[in-house]
Amino acid sequence: MATFHLVAPSGYCIQQEAAERGVARLREAGHQVHNTGVIGRREQRFAGTDAQRLADLNQLAELSENPTIVLAVRGGYGVSRLLESINYPALGDRQRRNPLLICGHSDFTAFQLALLAREGVITFSGPMLAGNFGTPELEPFTVEHFWKALTSPRFTLEWRSDAPACRASGTVWGGNLAMLINLVGTPWLPQIDDGILVVEDINEHPFRVERMLLQLHHAGVLARQRAIVLGSFSAAAPNDYDNGYDLAQVCATLRERTGLPIVDGLAFGHEPCTVTLPLGAHGELIHDGKRATLGLNGHPCLK
Repeated sequence: MATFHLVAPSGYCIQQEAAERGVARLREAGHQVHNTGVIGRREQRFAGTDAQRLADLNQLAELSENPTIVLAVRGGYGVSRLLESINYPALGDRQRRNPLLICGHSDFTAFQLALLAREGVITFSGPMLAGNFGTPELEPFTVEHFWKALTSPRFTLEWRSDAPACRASGTVWGGNLAMLINLVGTPWLPQIDDGILVVEDINEHPFRVERMLLQLHHAGVLARQRAIVLGSFSAAAPNDYDNGYDLAQVCATLRERTGLPIVDGLAFGHEPCTVTLPLGAHGELIHDGKRATLGLNGHPCLK
């Protein structure tokens, strides 16, 4: 059984019932869940003051040596306020000594990418307490892929995609696309060469997705990648004005502009069903035009 340590560095958890249900489920499964006091903490729209939320992150360096899963309660906005004050060297030293398995997505992506940029720390982009473990009906797919990623030194994701066939290998990184874009031009964007960039988002219309990916192209980030994998883009349906312009058209445009393989369809992001990805691990992407696989290794895991 595992020990979970909760952090809430972003928005106030408006889904209090869901968060408590998530805690109950984890405990019923035999796991320990610590630091639950952050669930109800609130300061304006945030899960506590800046100082409290910063302490959530910096205190991770002082956790015991026991194997620990650090789980974000939810996303929202807030991590960007903290980036310049995080004690990256202390966290990096803790991870090199005995790595914590740090998991979350959405706004939490900013913290994860900053850790990767500053200290080379691999974290997991995956489920969070309220939005995933606390859903009315727990998704077996999400739970299965969470534990696979956190317990297997090597594992493979498989999904269907109608994208053109391709092969690529490199460092898997990314997460929430909007948060990644917000880090462009800052010290907290990882400088990844030969990467496999995996991105997802919510409430971003196809034209916004294209605009953000073009910004990465114009900034020279995509030129250093081997491939792009698109996860889910929830709540972003085209409308009548688009007249056929959709995410498939975005992919076609980006393939033409960048020359990069772009594989879509991965169940990853702001959905009840999501895989868990180790950001900073090595990946081997193989796509035959119908079926894609992404093999992953080199990440920390529970022993």
